[in-house]
Parts: sequence; structure tokens; C-alpha cells
Amino acid sequence: MAAQLALENVLYEKKNGIAYVTLNRPKVLNALNTPTWIDLRKAFLDAKEDGSVHGVILTGAGDKAFIAGADIGELAHVDAYEAEESSRFGQEVLSLVENLGKPVIAAINGFALGGGCETAMACTIRIAAEHAKFGQPEVKLGLVPGGGGTQRLPRLVGKGRALQLILTGETISAQEAYRIGLVNEVVAAANLVARAEAILKQISANAPIAVKFSLEAANKGLDTNQSEGFALEASYFGICAATEDKKEGTSAFLEKRLPQFHGR
Repeated sequence: MAAQLALENVLYEKKNGIAYVTLNRPKVLNALNTPTWIDLRKAFLDAKEDGSVHGVILTGAGDKAFIAGADIGELAHVDAYEAEESSRFGQEVLSLVENLGKPVIAAINGFALGGGCETAMACTIRIAAEHAKFGQPEVKLGLVPGGGGTQRLPRLVGKGRALQLILTGETISAQEAYRIGLVNEVVAAANLVARAEAILKQISANAPIAVKFSLEAANKGLDTNQSEGFALEASYFGICAATEDKKEGTSAFLEKRLPQFHGR
């Protein structure tokens, strides 16, 4: 529970199989500083280890920002060694988010810039409010993206469009982010969390082991060649075929009833 985790900058709640992780620094547009990264890591580790959690919704407090980026006040005073360590830690946290073994929905309720855009990209699915804004403005600060932006953005939108965003530091609208494939859907702000919940409900109706291995196959497959990706997929297909969930899923289909999966 949140009290046990002693989180300073993140709200954490679990309800009906969903963990809600909310960046809670609205006065600075939910900017990421070291204590916030540590809080995020604690929350996602808890969600990963809790078998009752089937998915996570990540969002920001207030209606202006998801995460507006790094805390510039902190960033201004780091030296080269500290900056590299900070980048590596942020990358580690976002790798945890990306490889949680459970779906993570980013409910993007405003600015998602710099580290905020990078955090959203580490999530499984991105749902944006109509007023959301996206960008990687690090070059304007004399920096490169440090939370995985140079790697995840080309994989999501293609190298050319990614480099245009990274090298210009421009900010784009939610509608443009949808057009280029950076976000999955754009919805009215009032419907943002409800839509994220609906997607998680759809996913959690499926076999948990199959969901976990589907995520893993896609994530690992992108980091290898296609032939190795096919081999990985076949391996996971075989593992799933040996589960009780596969037996239940195929039986339910043949018997024209809804399956009852138990993650076994």
C-alpha cells in the first residue's frame, strides 16, 4: 500500500485489479527529479510483484501536465558523471515500466515533454487528452534525451520523424502525435482515465500468461533480428500451449462460452 511504500511525490492506489500511479508535483507540472524517479521505481516494483494487479494506469496530477520533463532546477547543477548516472537510473526505471509483464496505460493529461514523453513511450499503450502536447526539447538545453528517447521514439514513429522531433525540439499536438503513431488514441480529457480502464478491462479478460508472453515477445523481438524473434515467438507459443489457460480458452471457444482464466 502507499503508506508502506512511503512515497513523497507519487500517489499510489490499487483498486479492482488496477494499480493507479499518479505523479503528484502539480506546482512544477509533475517534473521529474531524483526523489520522483525513486518513487516511480518503488510503485512499479510493487505493481510487478502484486499478483492481484493486472495492469497499471500512469498519469499526472492536475489538468495541465502528465510529466513536463526533468526538473531543470536539479538538472542545472549536475556534472557529467552525475548526469550520466541520472540518465542510467531513469532508463532503468523506464525499462521496468516497459518490461513489467503487465500492461501499463499512459493516460496523458497535458504536457508530455522530455522525460515525460520518454515515460509515456515506455508504457504499453498511450491515451492522450485532446489538449496534450508532446516533444523532446533537450537540444534547446544543450542536452540529448536521456531517458531512452533516442531509442524508443524512432521505434515508434520511424527514424526520420523521430530525428525531426529530437533535433528541432519542437512540441506537437495530441492530434499530430496520433497521426504519426506516437499515441494510440486521443480522447476528451473527461474520458481519459475511463478509457484507460476500459482498455485494461479488455486485456485482463484474456489469459494472463498469454498477455505476459505477448508483451515479452514484442519487446524482446524489437531488440533482435526477425529470425530470432520468430524463434522466441515459437518458444512462447509452446509454453502457452502447456498451460491450463490454453486448455480453458480452446474449450470455451468450442463450447461457445466465455473462458475463465486463472493464470495457470
